[in-house]
Amino acid sequence: MRGGGAWNLAFLAPMLIVFGVFSWGPIVQSVIMSFQKTNLVTPPVWVGLDNFARVLSDPNLSTAVLNTLYFAGLALLFGFPLPIIMAVLMSEVKRGKGLYSALAYLPVVVPPVVAVLLWKVFYNASPDGVFNTILGFVGIPPQPWLQSSATAMPSLVIEATWAAAGGSIIIYLAALIAVPPELYDAAEVDGASIWRKIWHVTLPQLRGILFIMLILQVIGTAQVFLEPYLFTGGGPNNATLTVLLLIYRYAFQNSLGGAYGEATALSLMLAIFLGLLSWLYFKLTDRWSTN
Repeated sequence: MRGGGAWNLAFLAPMLIVFGVFSWGPIVQSVIMSFQKTNLVTPPVWVGLDNFARVLSDPNLSTAVLNTLYFAGLALLFGFPLPIIMAVLMSEVKRGKGLYSALAYLPVVVPPVVAVLLWKVFYNASPDGVFNTILGFVGIPPQPWLQSSATAMPSLVIEATWAAAGGSIIIYLAALIAVPPELYDAAEVDGASIWRKIWHVTLPQLRGILFIMLILQVIGTAQVFLEPYLFTGGGPNNATLTVLLLIYRYAFQNSLGGAYGEATALSLMLAIFLGLLSWLYFKLTDRWSTN
């Protein structure tokens, strides 16, 4: 206080109040609601752990968890290395780098709902659909895309990767600028090929960024909602039902008027899982990312 701390606190107070009311307030309210039976109209009734028990006994929960893991696995398999590869290739371009960066980031600028609805038109299962027409040029028969349980989830992953890759590419491009050029010069003197430069120079210099981007993508894929909601509504046959979509069904598609207690209970379980996963991830990768 003697060093001016009171003034600092006075300037911070409005932001802290707004943050507490609009951020921590709903979080605390959701935690309380997870132990209540309420439809937000009648007075809530305290039910303890009953909401958690009902969620855990729901047969759709295992389906939603497996589908979310499936989506996350596919998204990491394709969506994590692709931006790295694109950023490295774009960093090697001598001319037009700004144009390529703008084109790579363009999908991020498109509103997510608009992008999904646009791709939904592309995924038209008829022979006249955009993608099926392209496949027809090379002799491949029309694909069901969103109408088949086997292809629905991969179709969602393709669109999600296209929509999110641009932001990661820009981050990697910014990180590549910070790599000392003398490292590449030394590797070139040693006769290293471009792939050896990437493996022995680029990737080690990007370890910290790679670890951060990986956990952010894991958290993002675990919270996927927009694509399954707008593309398929969780179908066909719950093949694209995810955890967040199940939470939405509890809250807004329950025939009894909204099972908000179950919805917040599952939300709290997901938040705790992601928090523990993030803590464990940073504990395991802390030494690797700094050495």
